[in-house]
Order: sequence, then C-alpha cells, then structure tokens
Amino acid sequence: MSEKKPLRVVIPGGNGHVGTLIAAHFHDKGDDVVVLSRSAIANPWRMVRWDGLTPGSWASELENADVVINLAGRSVDCRYTPPNRKAILDSRTNSTRVIGEVIRSLTHPPRIWMNMSTATIYRHALDRPMDEFTGEIGGGEPDVPAAWRFSYEVARRWELEFFTANTPRTRRIALRSAMVMHTDRGGIFDTLLRLVRCGLGGAAASGQQFVSWIHSLDFLCAVEFLIEHGELTGAINVASPNPIPNREFMAELRAAWGTRIGWPSSRWMLEVGAFLLRTESELILKSRRVVPGRLSAAGFSFLFPQWRAAAQQLVALRRAGPPFRRISLEKAV
Repeated sequence: MSEKKPLRVVIPGGNGHVGTLIAAHFHDKGDDVVVLSRSAIANPWRMVRWDGLTPGSWASELENADVVINLAGRSVDCRYTPPNRKAILDSRTNSTRVIGEVIRSLTHPPRIWMNMSTATIYRHALDRPMDEFTGEIGGGEPDVPAAWRFSYEVARRWELEFFTANTPRTRRIALRSAMVMHTDRGGIFDTLLRLVRCGLGGAAASGQQFVSWIHSLDFLCAVEFLIEHGELTGAINVASPNPIPNREFMAELRAAWGTRIGWPSSRWMLEVGAFLLRTESELILKSRRVVPGRLSAAGFSFLFPQWRAAAQQLVALRRAGPPFRRISLEKAV
C-alpha cells in the first residue's frame, strides 16, 4: 500500500483551546500545519500573522491547502455589552467573509473548508433532541431572553456568511459543535472540574436543561471522518449522541472525581455569579439537546458516546498530571 500523503492544514484563529487541540493532532501525525493568528505564540507548528479582516500575505498559505479549519471568533465568555456583541459578531462574520474572498481568488483553492459554528443555533430544547434533519433553529420563540436571541442571531449570520461565499471548487462544512471536553487548563472541562473540587458542582437551577458535549478525541475523529468522506457537506452537528440533563451531567462528573457533595445553584445565584464573573448565565441555563444526525447516518462511531465513561477517562488523564495537551488517538482506549 502507498503511504498516505501528509495534509496541508491551515487553521485561522487556531490559538485557542480547540485550535491548539486540532493543530497538535495534525502536527503529531506529520501533517503540515499552519495557524493564522493575530499574535505569535511559541508552538511546534508554523504561525503566520493575519488580522482576520483583510487579505494579506497570509493568503498564500491557502493556495494548494488540503483543509482550512476556521475557528476565528471572539470568546462568548463575557457580558453581552454592546461593544462585546459587536466584537463577537464581527470577528466571526468578517473572518469568514475574507477567507471566502481569498479562496475564490486562488488558482488552486483548498479542497475542504470547515468553518466553526455552534450547537447553540438550535432552540432551547427540553422536549426532544435536535438533529440536522428536524432540529429547529432558535430565536423565533416569543419568550426568548434577549441574550439568547443574540446568540441565535450570531449563529445564523455566521453560517449565512459561510454558505453564501462563492467557493464552488471547495467543499464546505459548518461544524455545529457542542462543548469540547479536554483536559487542558482553562477549558470548559477544567472549569467544571474546578467547581466539583470546590464542592460547588451541583445542579444548576432546575438541572433539567440538557448539556450537549463531545469528548476531544471524538471531536478529532469527527474532523478526520469529515475530511475523508467527500459526500458530506453543509451543516454537521459535532456532538455526542447522548446529551444528558445538567443534574445528571454534574453528578457523573462528581462521581468520576470521587466527590459526594455538590451544592446546587439557584437561578438567581447563577445570574449574580455570571454578573460578577463578567459572563452570561445563558451558557449554563440554555438547554442544548443536540445530537449528531448526519455523522451517525454516515456511519461515524464514537469512542465515548456516554458521559460517564468520558468523564472517567478525562478525570484519569487529569489525575495523571501534565502534559495535558496531546492525547494520541491510538492510546485513547
């Protein structure tokens, strides 16, 4: 058998937790990885400056690339003040727009363009799962809180910018990703585990709201799967097939860590805490019951379909100590 040719992978906005995870994965496989970033951070892969707004010398990195994975966007972990709202929306739509313009201008454009999206695009769902076939896009409900309505607007406009880009020679996939659970410091798993270790990892408000999540290894496997399966285009839910209510989610995490006590938080406590931490309670209170309809239909197999096993494995890795960043797919299970 002929040896597989290394990929050329370009990751705009790849300095965050998910970007570093993807870059490390492809770099460790021997692929040629380039991260486009506004700031230089020491890493084994190449870093190229860009502003996320205008074409520049960085555009040549996309010529003959196999895969572009755009993760650019200001963090939503903040208060939704008018300036922050503008930064959140503009950073996503502007970066997507300029990447589309550059791809259209290239002689040999990338084969695949993946653009990060979000599972938050679906409505607050307690009643049934949301897949790509029958899931309902949120924002039209009469009682939607203003902060949630803004999140829906960002998600819709982000995908609209992506899917209206004129790139006929490049296959496009919007990654409607759930929270990616990984052991890196500062990530969502680290934040949740810190609450558990402090005895605060109980149910949030009613605890009935669903948590959509995906283990980092399954996220990486899904990206690989989407690269290899040329028939898959459009919006793809990248999430575990088994979202569970917040109450059960936190109980499983406490059990994995070995903590019996987890004080619950009422809604008003969450609102006050979110205000003091300069973030929004939507990140905890909105029910995200998202499932991977298209991945499952295409035959994708999850390493960690259930949260209990995922939490146990992540906790074991965390207890083993640093380095946390790189986890080999071959050694995962």
